[in-house]
Amino acid sequence: MDFAIKVLAAYLLGSIVGSLLLGRLRGVDIRQQGSGNAGGTNALRTQGIWFALPVILIDIGKGWLAAAWLPALALPGLSAEGGEWALWLPVACAAAAVVGHVYPVFHGFRGGKGAATVVGAVAGLVPAALPLMVLVWLAVILVLGYVSLATMTAAALLPLVQLVVGAVPRGPLLLFSLAVAAFVIYTHRSNIARLRAGTEPRARRLWLLAPRR
Repeated sequence: MDFAIKVLAAYLLGSIVGSLLLGRLRGVDIRQQGSGNAGGTNALRTQGIWFALPVILIDIGKGWLAAAWLPALALPGLSAEGGEWALWLPVACAAAAVVGHVYPVFHGFRGGKGAATVVGAVAGLVPAALPLMVLVWLAVILVLGYVSLATMTAAALLPLVQLVVGAVPRGPLLLFSLAVAAFVIYTHRSNIARLRAGTEPRARRLWLLAPRR
């Protein structure tokens, strides 16, 4: 029972989408602006840095809370499961938070693409992997200029990175990283279509190889 309640709580935590929560306070729904995505990139492009920054912090923070804090929380009247259940609980909560961000129950099951929440989850599960993931993400943006491609590349390399850093427990973390990589690529399918069509926007302020006018 403890396991199921915490996974459900992680999903509900993930369903608190930063851009949609703060957007209500501002009277905007960024799903109706820009790319239509409820993530940090679209928040930055449509609302500016001072709106996007807390959005990103919320979305990263809930991923960390779900992975690092929630599994260890003592629930009144319930005893925590041990053994294999205890090994799988952190990754199950992390995955539930990512799913909650993409399909939030509080926002009509239309959320973001999960990247920032994955960052928080990785920070909570495998902190040693995070610097490598950030370096990969930055390298792709600096060379090619595409935020979406950088995000998908970093996610795709997560299984390899967590093996390189020797993350344990290996089985649950490897399964989580494989599932997250596939899920992030799936949520970016519209970006993949635009990349193939040559219509995906670039982050020109970060793109080192951008043509000079």
